Amino acid sequence: MKYHELQAVAKRLGAFTFISRARRVEDNTLELVFDKSQSYFFSMTRGHSLIYKAPSQRPMQGYNAPFDKLLHSLLSASRIVSVGVLAEDRVLQIVVAPKSSYKDKLVTLQLEFTGRNTNAILLDEGSVVIEALRHIDAQSSFRVVRPAVELLPLPPYTRLRESQEEIADIDGYLEAIYQTKESKRLHEMRGQKQALIRKKIKKFDQLLCSLPDEAKLLSQAQTHTQHANLLLSNLYAIKPYDSRLKTYDYEGKPITIALPKETKVTRMPDYYFNLAKRAKSKAKRVHIEQENLESKKAFYENIYQALGEATTPYALALLVPKRAKSLRKKEKLREGELFWIEDYKVMVGRNSSENQKLLGLAKSNDIWMHIRDLPSSHVIIKTDKQNLPNSVIEAAAKLCVDFSVKNAGEYEVDYTKRKFVKIQEGSSVLYTKYDTIRVTKEGVEIRV
Repeated sequence: MKYHELQAVAKRLGAFTFISRARRVEDNTLELVFDKSQSYFFSMTRGHSLIYKAPSQRPMQGYNAPFDKLLHSLLSASRIVSVGVLAEDRVLQIVVAPKSSYKDKLVTLQLEFTGRNTNAILLDEGSVVIEALRHIDAQSSFRVVRPAVELLPLPPYTRLRESQEEIADIDGYLEAIYQTKESKRLHEMRGQKQALIRKKIKKFDQLLCSLPDEAKLLSQAQTHTQHANLLLSNLYAIKPYDSRLKTYDYEGKPITIALPKETKVTRMPDYYFNLAKRAKSKAKRVHIEQENLESKKAFYENIYQALGEATTPYALALLVPKRAKSLRKKEKLREGELFWIEDYKVMVGRNSSENQKLLGLAKSNDIWMHIRDLPSSHVIIKTDKQNLPNSVIEAAAKLCVDFSVKNAGEYEVDYTKRKFVKIQEGSSVLYTKYDTIRVTKEGVEIRV
């Protein structure tokens, strides 16, 4: 952020009376809600720090570090005392009187938009650090940023000549920054996440292509059976040291059969009967495996399409969450896909078999979801006996629709506790005491 931009922001924020909420919504981004309705975001990413104005956002994950707890307890519901910019430097200071203070205690949120030193720091009245977004020790810098340590001033900053033109509509200016940022971020995130899904789709294409041919397997089974029967008919002619048997088939044509090594002569027919049995069994399973792979491929094709339809980074992160990947190191799901919505574990079945297995994994108070009157993924939300926020139910219902159908339209998603779901056959169920949520799926042509 430039110095004159921070001055305009300070003037605008100084017009508010109190901060109703303060929290971290992304790894390096803070949200401050002023006078209950106006949300401003402070992105403290080194080298790319900025301030923007946007509607309040739900964090994709909870942040519970000491900084987050103190940010909430000291700034939420606090009265604004002053907002200003340090002379000749890109540092915004918001001084507040915390609601929890039993006497006139003041706390400063110092937001430093200073390139390499970018940071968000909570200070007491004596400029002693209460907590900070980033801790800096003495080995890294002369300016230590740690709790209970007095914060030294920043090095002198030589400000480049910049426009002094006053920003008439700072809110509109910050909203435009948000639109530009979101558009760029949406484009980058969509490309990254679609690339990941394309890899999965390609993997299933390769697996489908590598499936054995059912007709060939049945032909092999027939050949092995014929060899076994011919060996039974010619046991008397086989010597223990023979490596092959030359004889005639049942049509009188000459045939040579390779004899298995290290096998007793009397067990040689069994060897070929077993080969025939395996080939038949494999042939029967080919179409089952093909259906399984095709259903999983269709699942990821639906995700790919939903990524193309997503209009916000939040929606993209919900479809292909970054956090789920790291958590799978500790907790893996053998069947289905694992997602996290506001720290609630959400399991999604990719086909009928996985739907059935997820029903078996769910506990009585977990929430089960399914699109009404249509074949769809089953969604299980692990509740740990807690009451779910509506936002989690809405997001899970959207996942259920996005992962199950490609056509645009209005869909009704029924949901209830697992204990009210009765399995009929396979993944077919009957359920009672349910609620319904309507989900709109937008239609966009997406080509993989």
